[in-house]
Amino acid sequence: MIDNISEVLDGVKTVGIGGHVRPDGDCIGSCLALYLYLRRNYPEIETDIYLEEPRPVFYFLGGFDDIRTEAGEEKQYDLFITCDVSARARIGVAGDHFDKAAKTVCIDHHVSNSGFADVNHIRGGISSASEVLYGLLDREKIDCGIAETLYTGIAHDTGVFHYSSTTPETMRIAADLMSFGFDFGRILDDTFFKKTYLENQVIGRVLAESIMLGGGKCVVGSLRKKDMDFYQVKPVDLDGVIAQLNLTSGIEVAIFLYEFETLHYKVSLRSSGHVDVSKIAMFFGGGGHERAAGFEMNGTFYDIVNNITEQIEKQCPL
Repeated sequence: MIDNISEVLDGVKTVGIGGHVRPDGDCIGSCLALYLYLRRNYPEIETDIYLEEPRPVFYFLGGFDDIRTEAGEEKQYDLFITCDVSARARIGVAGDHFDKAAKTVCIDHHVSNSGFADVNHIRGGISSASEVLYGLLDREKIDCGIAETLYTGIAHDTGVFHYSSTTPETMRIAADLMSFGFDFGRILDDTFFKKTYLENQVIGRVLAESIMLGGGKCVVGSLRKKDMDFYQVKPVDLDGVIAQLNLTSGIEVAIFLYEFETLHYKVSLRSSGHVDVSKIAMFFGGGGHERAAGFEMNGTFYDIVNNITEQIEKQCPL
């Protein structure tokens, strides 16, 4: 653990920053915030940022155009920092750069993260990696652009301050960031609430074909590869599906799985609070939080759902 990001910057001339595969709002926000902070306050350090195909809706955030979506040439950084990455296998396009760096740092908030870097600043249970990162920065060195990216990350990983990980401290930090004067309403509308027509079509399809299990305690939605191909959707187009499933009245767990390769599914889990879905995800090699987690799994739709519900029943009889 460290108290300030400056502690790992002594003698450093090159820094790489990276997030997890299929980066969400918190991953994008925290990585961009750190990138902007170093560029502003440590201009003598050459800093690069790597993220795997971030959603275009975040285009207005500072530093977005500098994001490298491919690893590019071989490079050995003095320091490589990951933000919001729960395990080494979850690093996106810059995994090789991480492995070759002289020193590595992990800044994260996932309770499932056991630490995979040389320096691990992991505060499990905190609302977001962006909130964790805020605690490592000097307040007087934060500008409006940095504040905007941090707020974006916190807002996304708290479900706009709705999830149980939202604490009074989270709200105090958000209020402090809002004082910098950016248009927070635009952030919430454009990156969280608004959906493209295609996204709405897919959400509607999944909801229409979803099934209820366990006497209404579990809702399951899915997209098979043929459906993905038919709609020409990518994983980034599916962010809102699990959130909508989780709004189903009376459920304990929402499950969404999509087949991105034949018989290979990405699974997202959400809990109303009585089931710790991070334990389920970790059982299958994934990770996350008590109420939001995920993993990947091979098998048929029915095999995967049966395996998941078997683990759910160990915590909450269906």
